[in-house]
Formats: sequence, C-alpha cells, structure tokens
Amino acid sequence: MITLITGGARSGKSHYALALTGPYTRRAFIATAEAFDEEMRTRIAAHRRERGTGLQTVEEPRDLAGALRALPVGTEVAVVDCLTVWLGNLVFGAPREANLAEPQAWPEVGSFLDLLADGVKFDLIAVSNEVGMGIVPAEAVSRAFRDLAGRVNQRVAALADRVVLMVSGLPLEVKGGGA
Repeated sequence: MITLITGGARSGKSHYALALTGPYTRRAFIATAEAFDEEMRTRIAAHRRERGTGLQTVEEPRDLAGALRALPVGTEVAVVDCLTVWLGNLVFGAPREANLAEPQAWPEVGSFLDLLADGVKFDLIAVSNEVGMGIVPAEAVSRAFRDLAGRVNQRVAALADRVVLMVSGLPLEVKGGGA
C-alpha cells in the first residue's frame, strides 16, 4: 500500500506519517534532508528526536529509489520524509540544462516513479509539501521547482492507494481510506 501525505509547512505531515507506522514492527525511515546550515541541522536533530530509535533510518538526499531498494528483506513499512526536500536537493544541488520543471529531466525522479509503479515489497508512506497553493515565486528556478514538485506529487498521488491532505494538524482523506 502506498500512502501520500501532503499539506503545507508545519501542518503535521511528519508526525502523522510516524503515527501510521505504529502497528508495524520492522519500520524504516528514509530522511532526505541535508544539513547545509545551522537552521537545517537544528531541524534534522528535532526530527531525529521525534522519530526516536524504533525505525531503521537511512539518510539519502538524492538516490531515493536506491535507498528504498536497499532496505532489508522483511521491512514492513517505510516512510520517506520528504519528497519536496528530495526534489530541492536535485534542483538546487545540480542545475541542469534541461527543463527543470519536467520530471523526465531527472533520472532520479524517473527511477523513483518506476519503483512505485512496479510495486514496493512493503507499505510506503511518502510525505510531500503542497507547494502550489501559495504565491507565485519571483525567480525562474523557484517556479520550476514548484512546478516539478506539483507534477511529482500528481504522479505519486495517481499511484498511491491513499492520499491524505494535512490541514492544521488534521488529516483529510482525499483518496482511499473511506474518502
């Protein structure tokens, strides 16, 4: 089962994703954030404290499909937190000549989407920000990032069995789960 949890910043996405792992014994967590500055180091430390020690944590900022494929046999559930940060690592870490807003410009995105389409051997909970509900960014690269994130979210949502929109800490079922 694939679950996508989306919503705005600080809407409760990560907390909700972790809560969904409660019934599982063999749990994994793929962390995509990189500590580029002190503020990110503080955020990462807070997330580590929140999730505790009951999950096998893999820190992988770029090769998300590879990290998921490398999880041990018997993994029951994996949380990916978060797709938006992962895409930011790709876009802002390695600018390319191709149209940045198109998922096909990114082999890493294609590998991840192919993995989802082929089916993972465990339940997957993917966390992603809904970035298209705010202001239009002033810079071209920021607009391309917003567009890429929106397109990837659409593709993941189409492949997902369940989609949850978090609003002020409340989960709203958008797809599956009795929506």
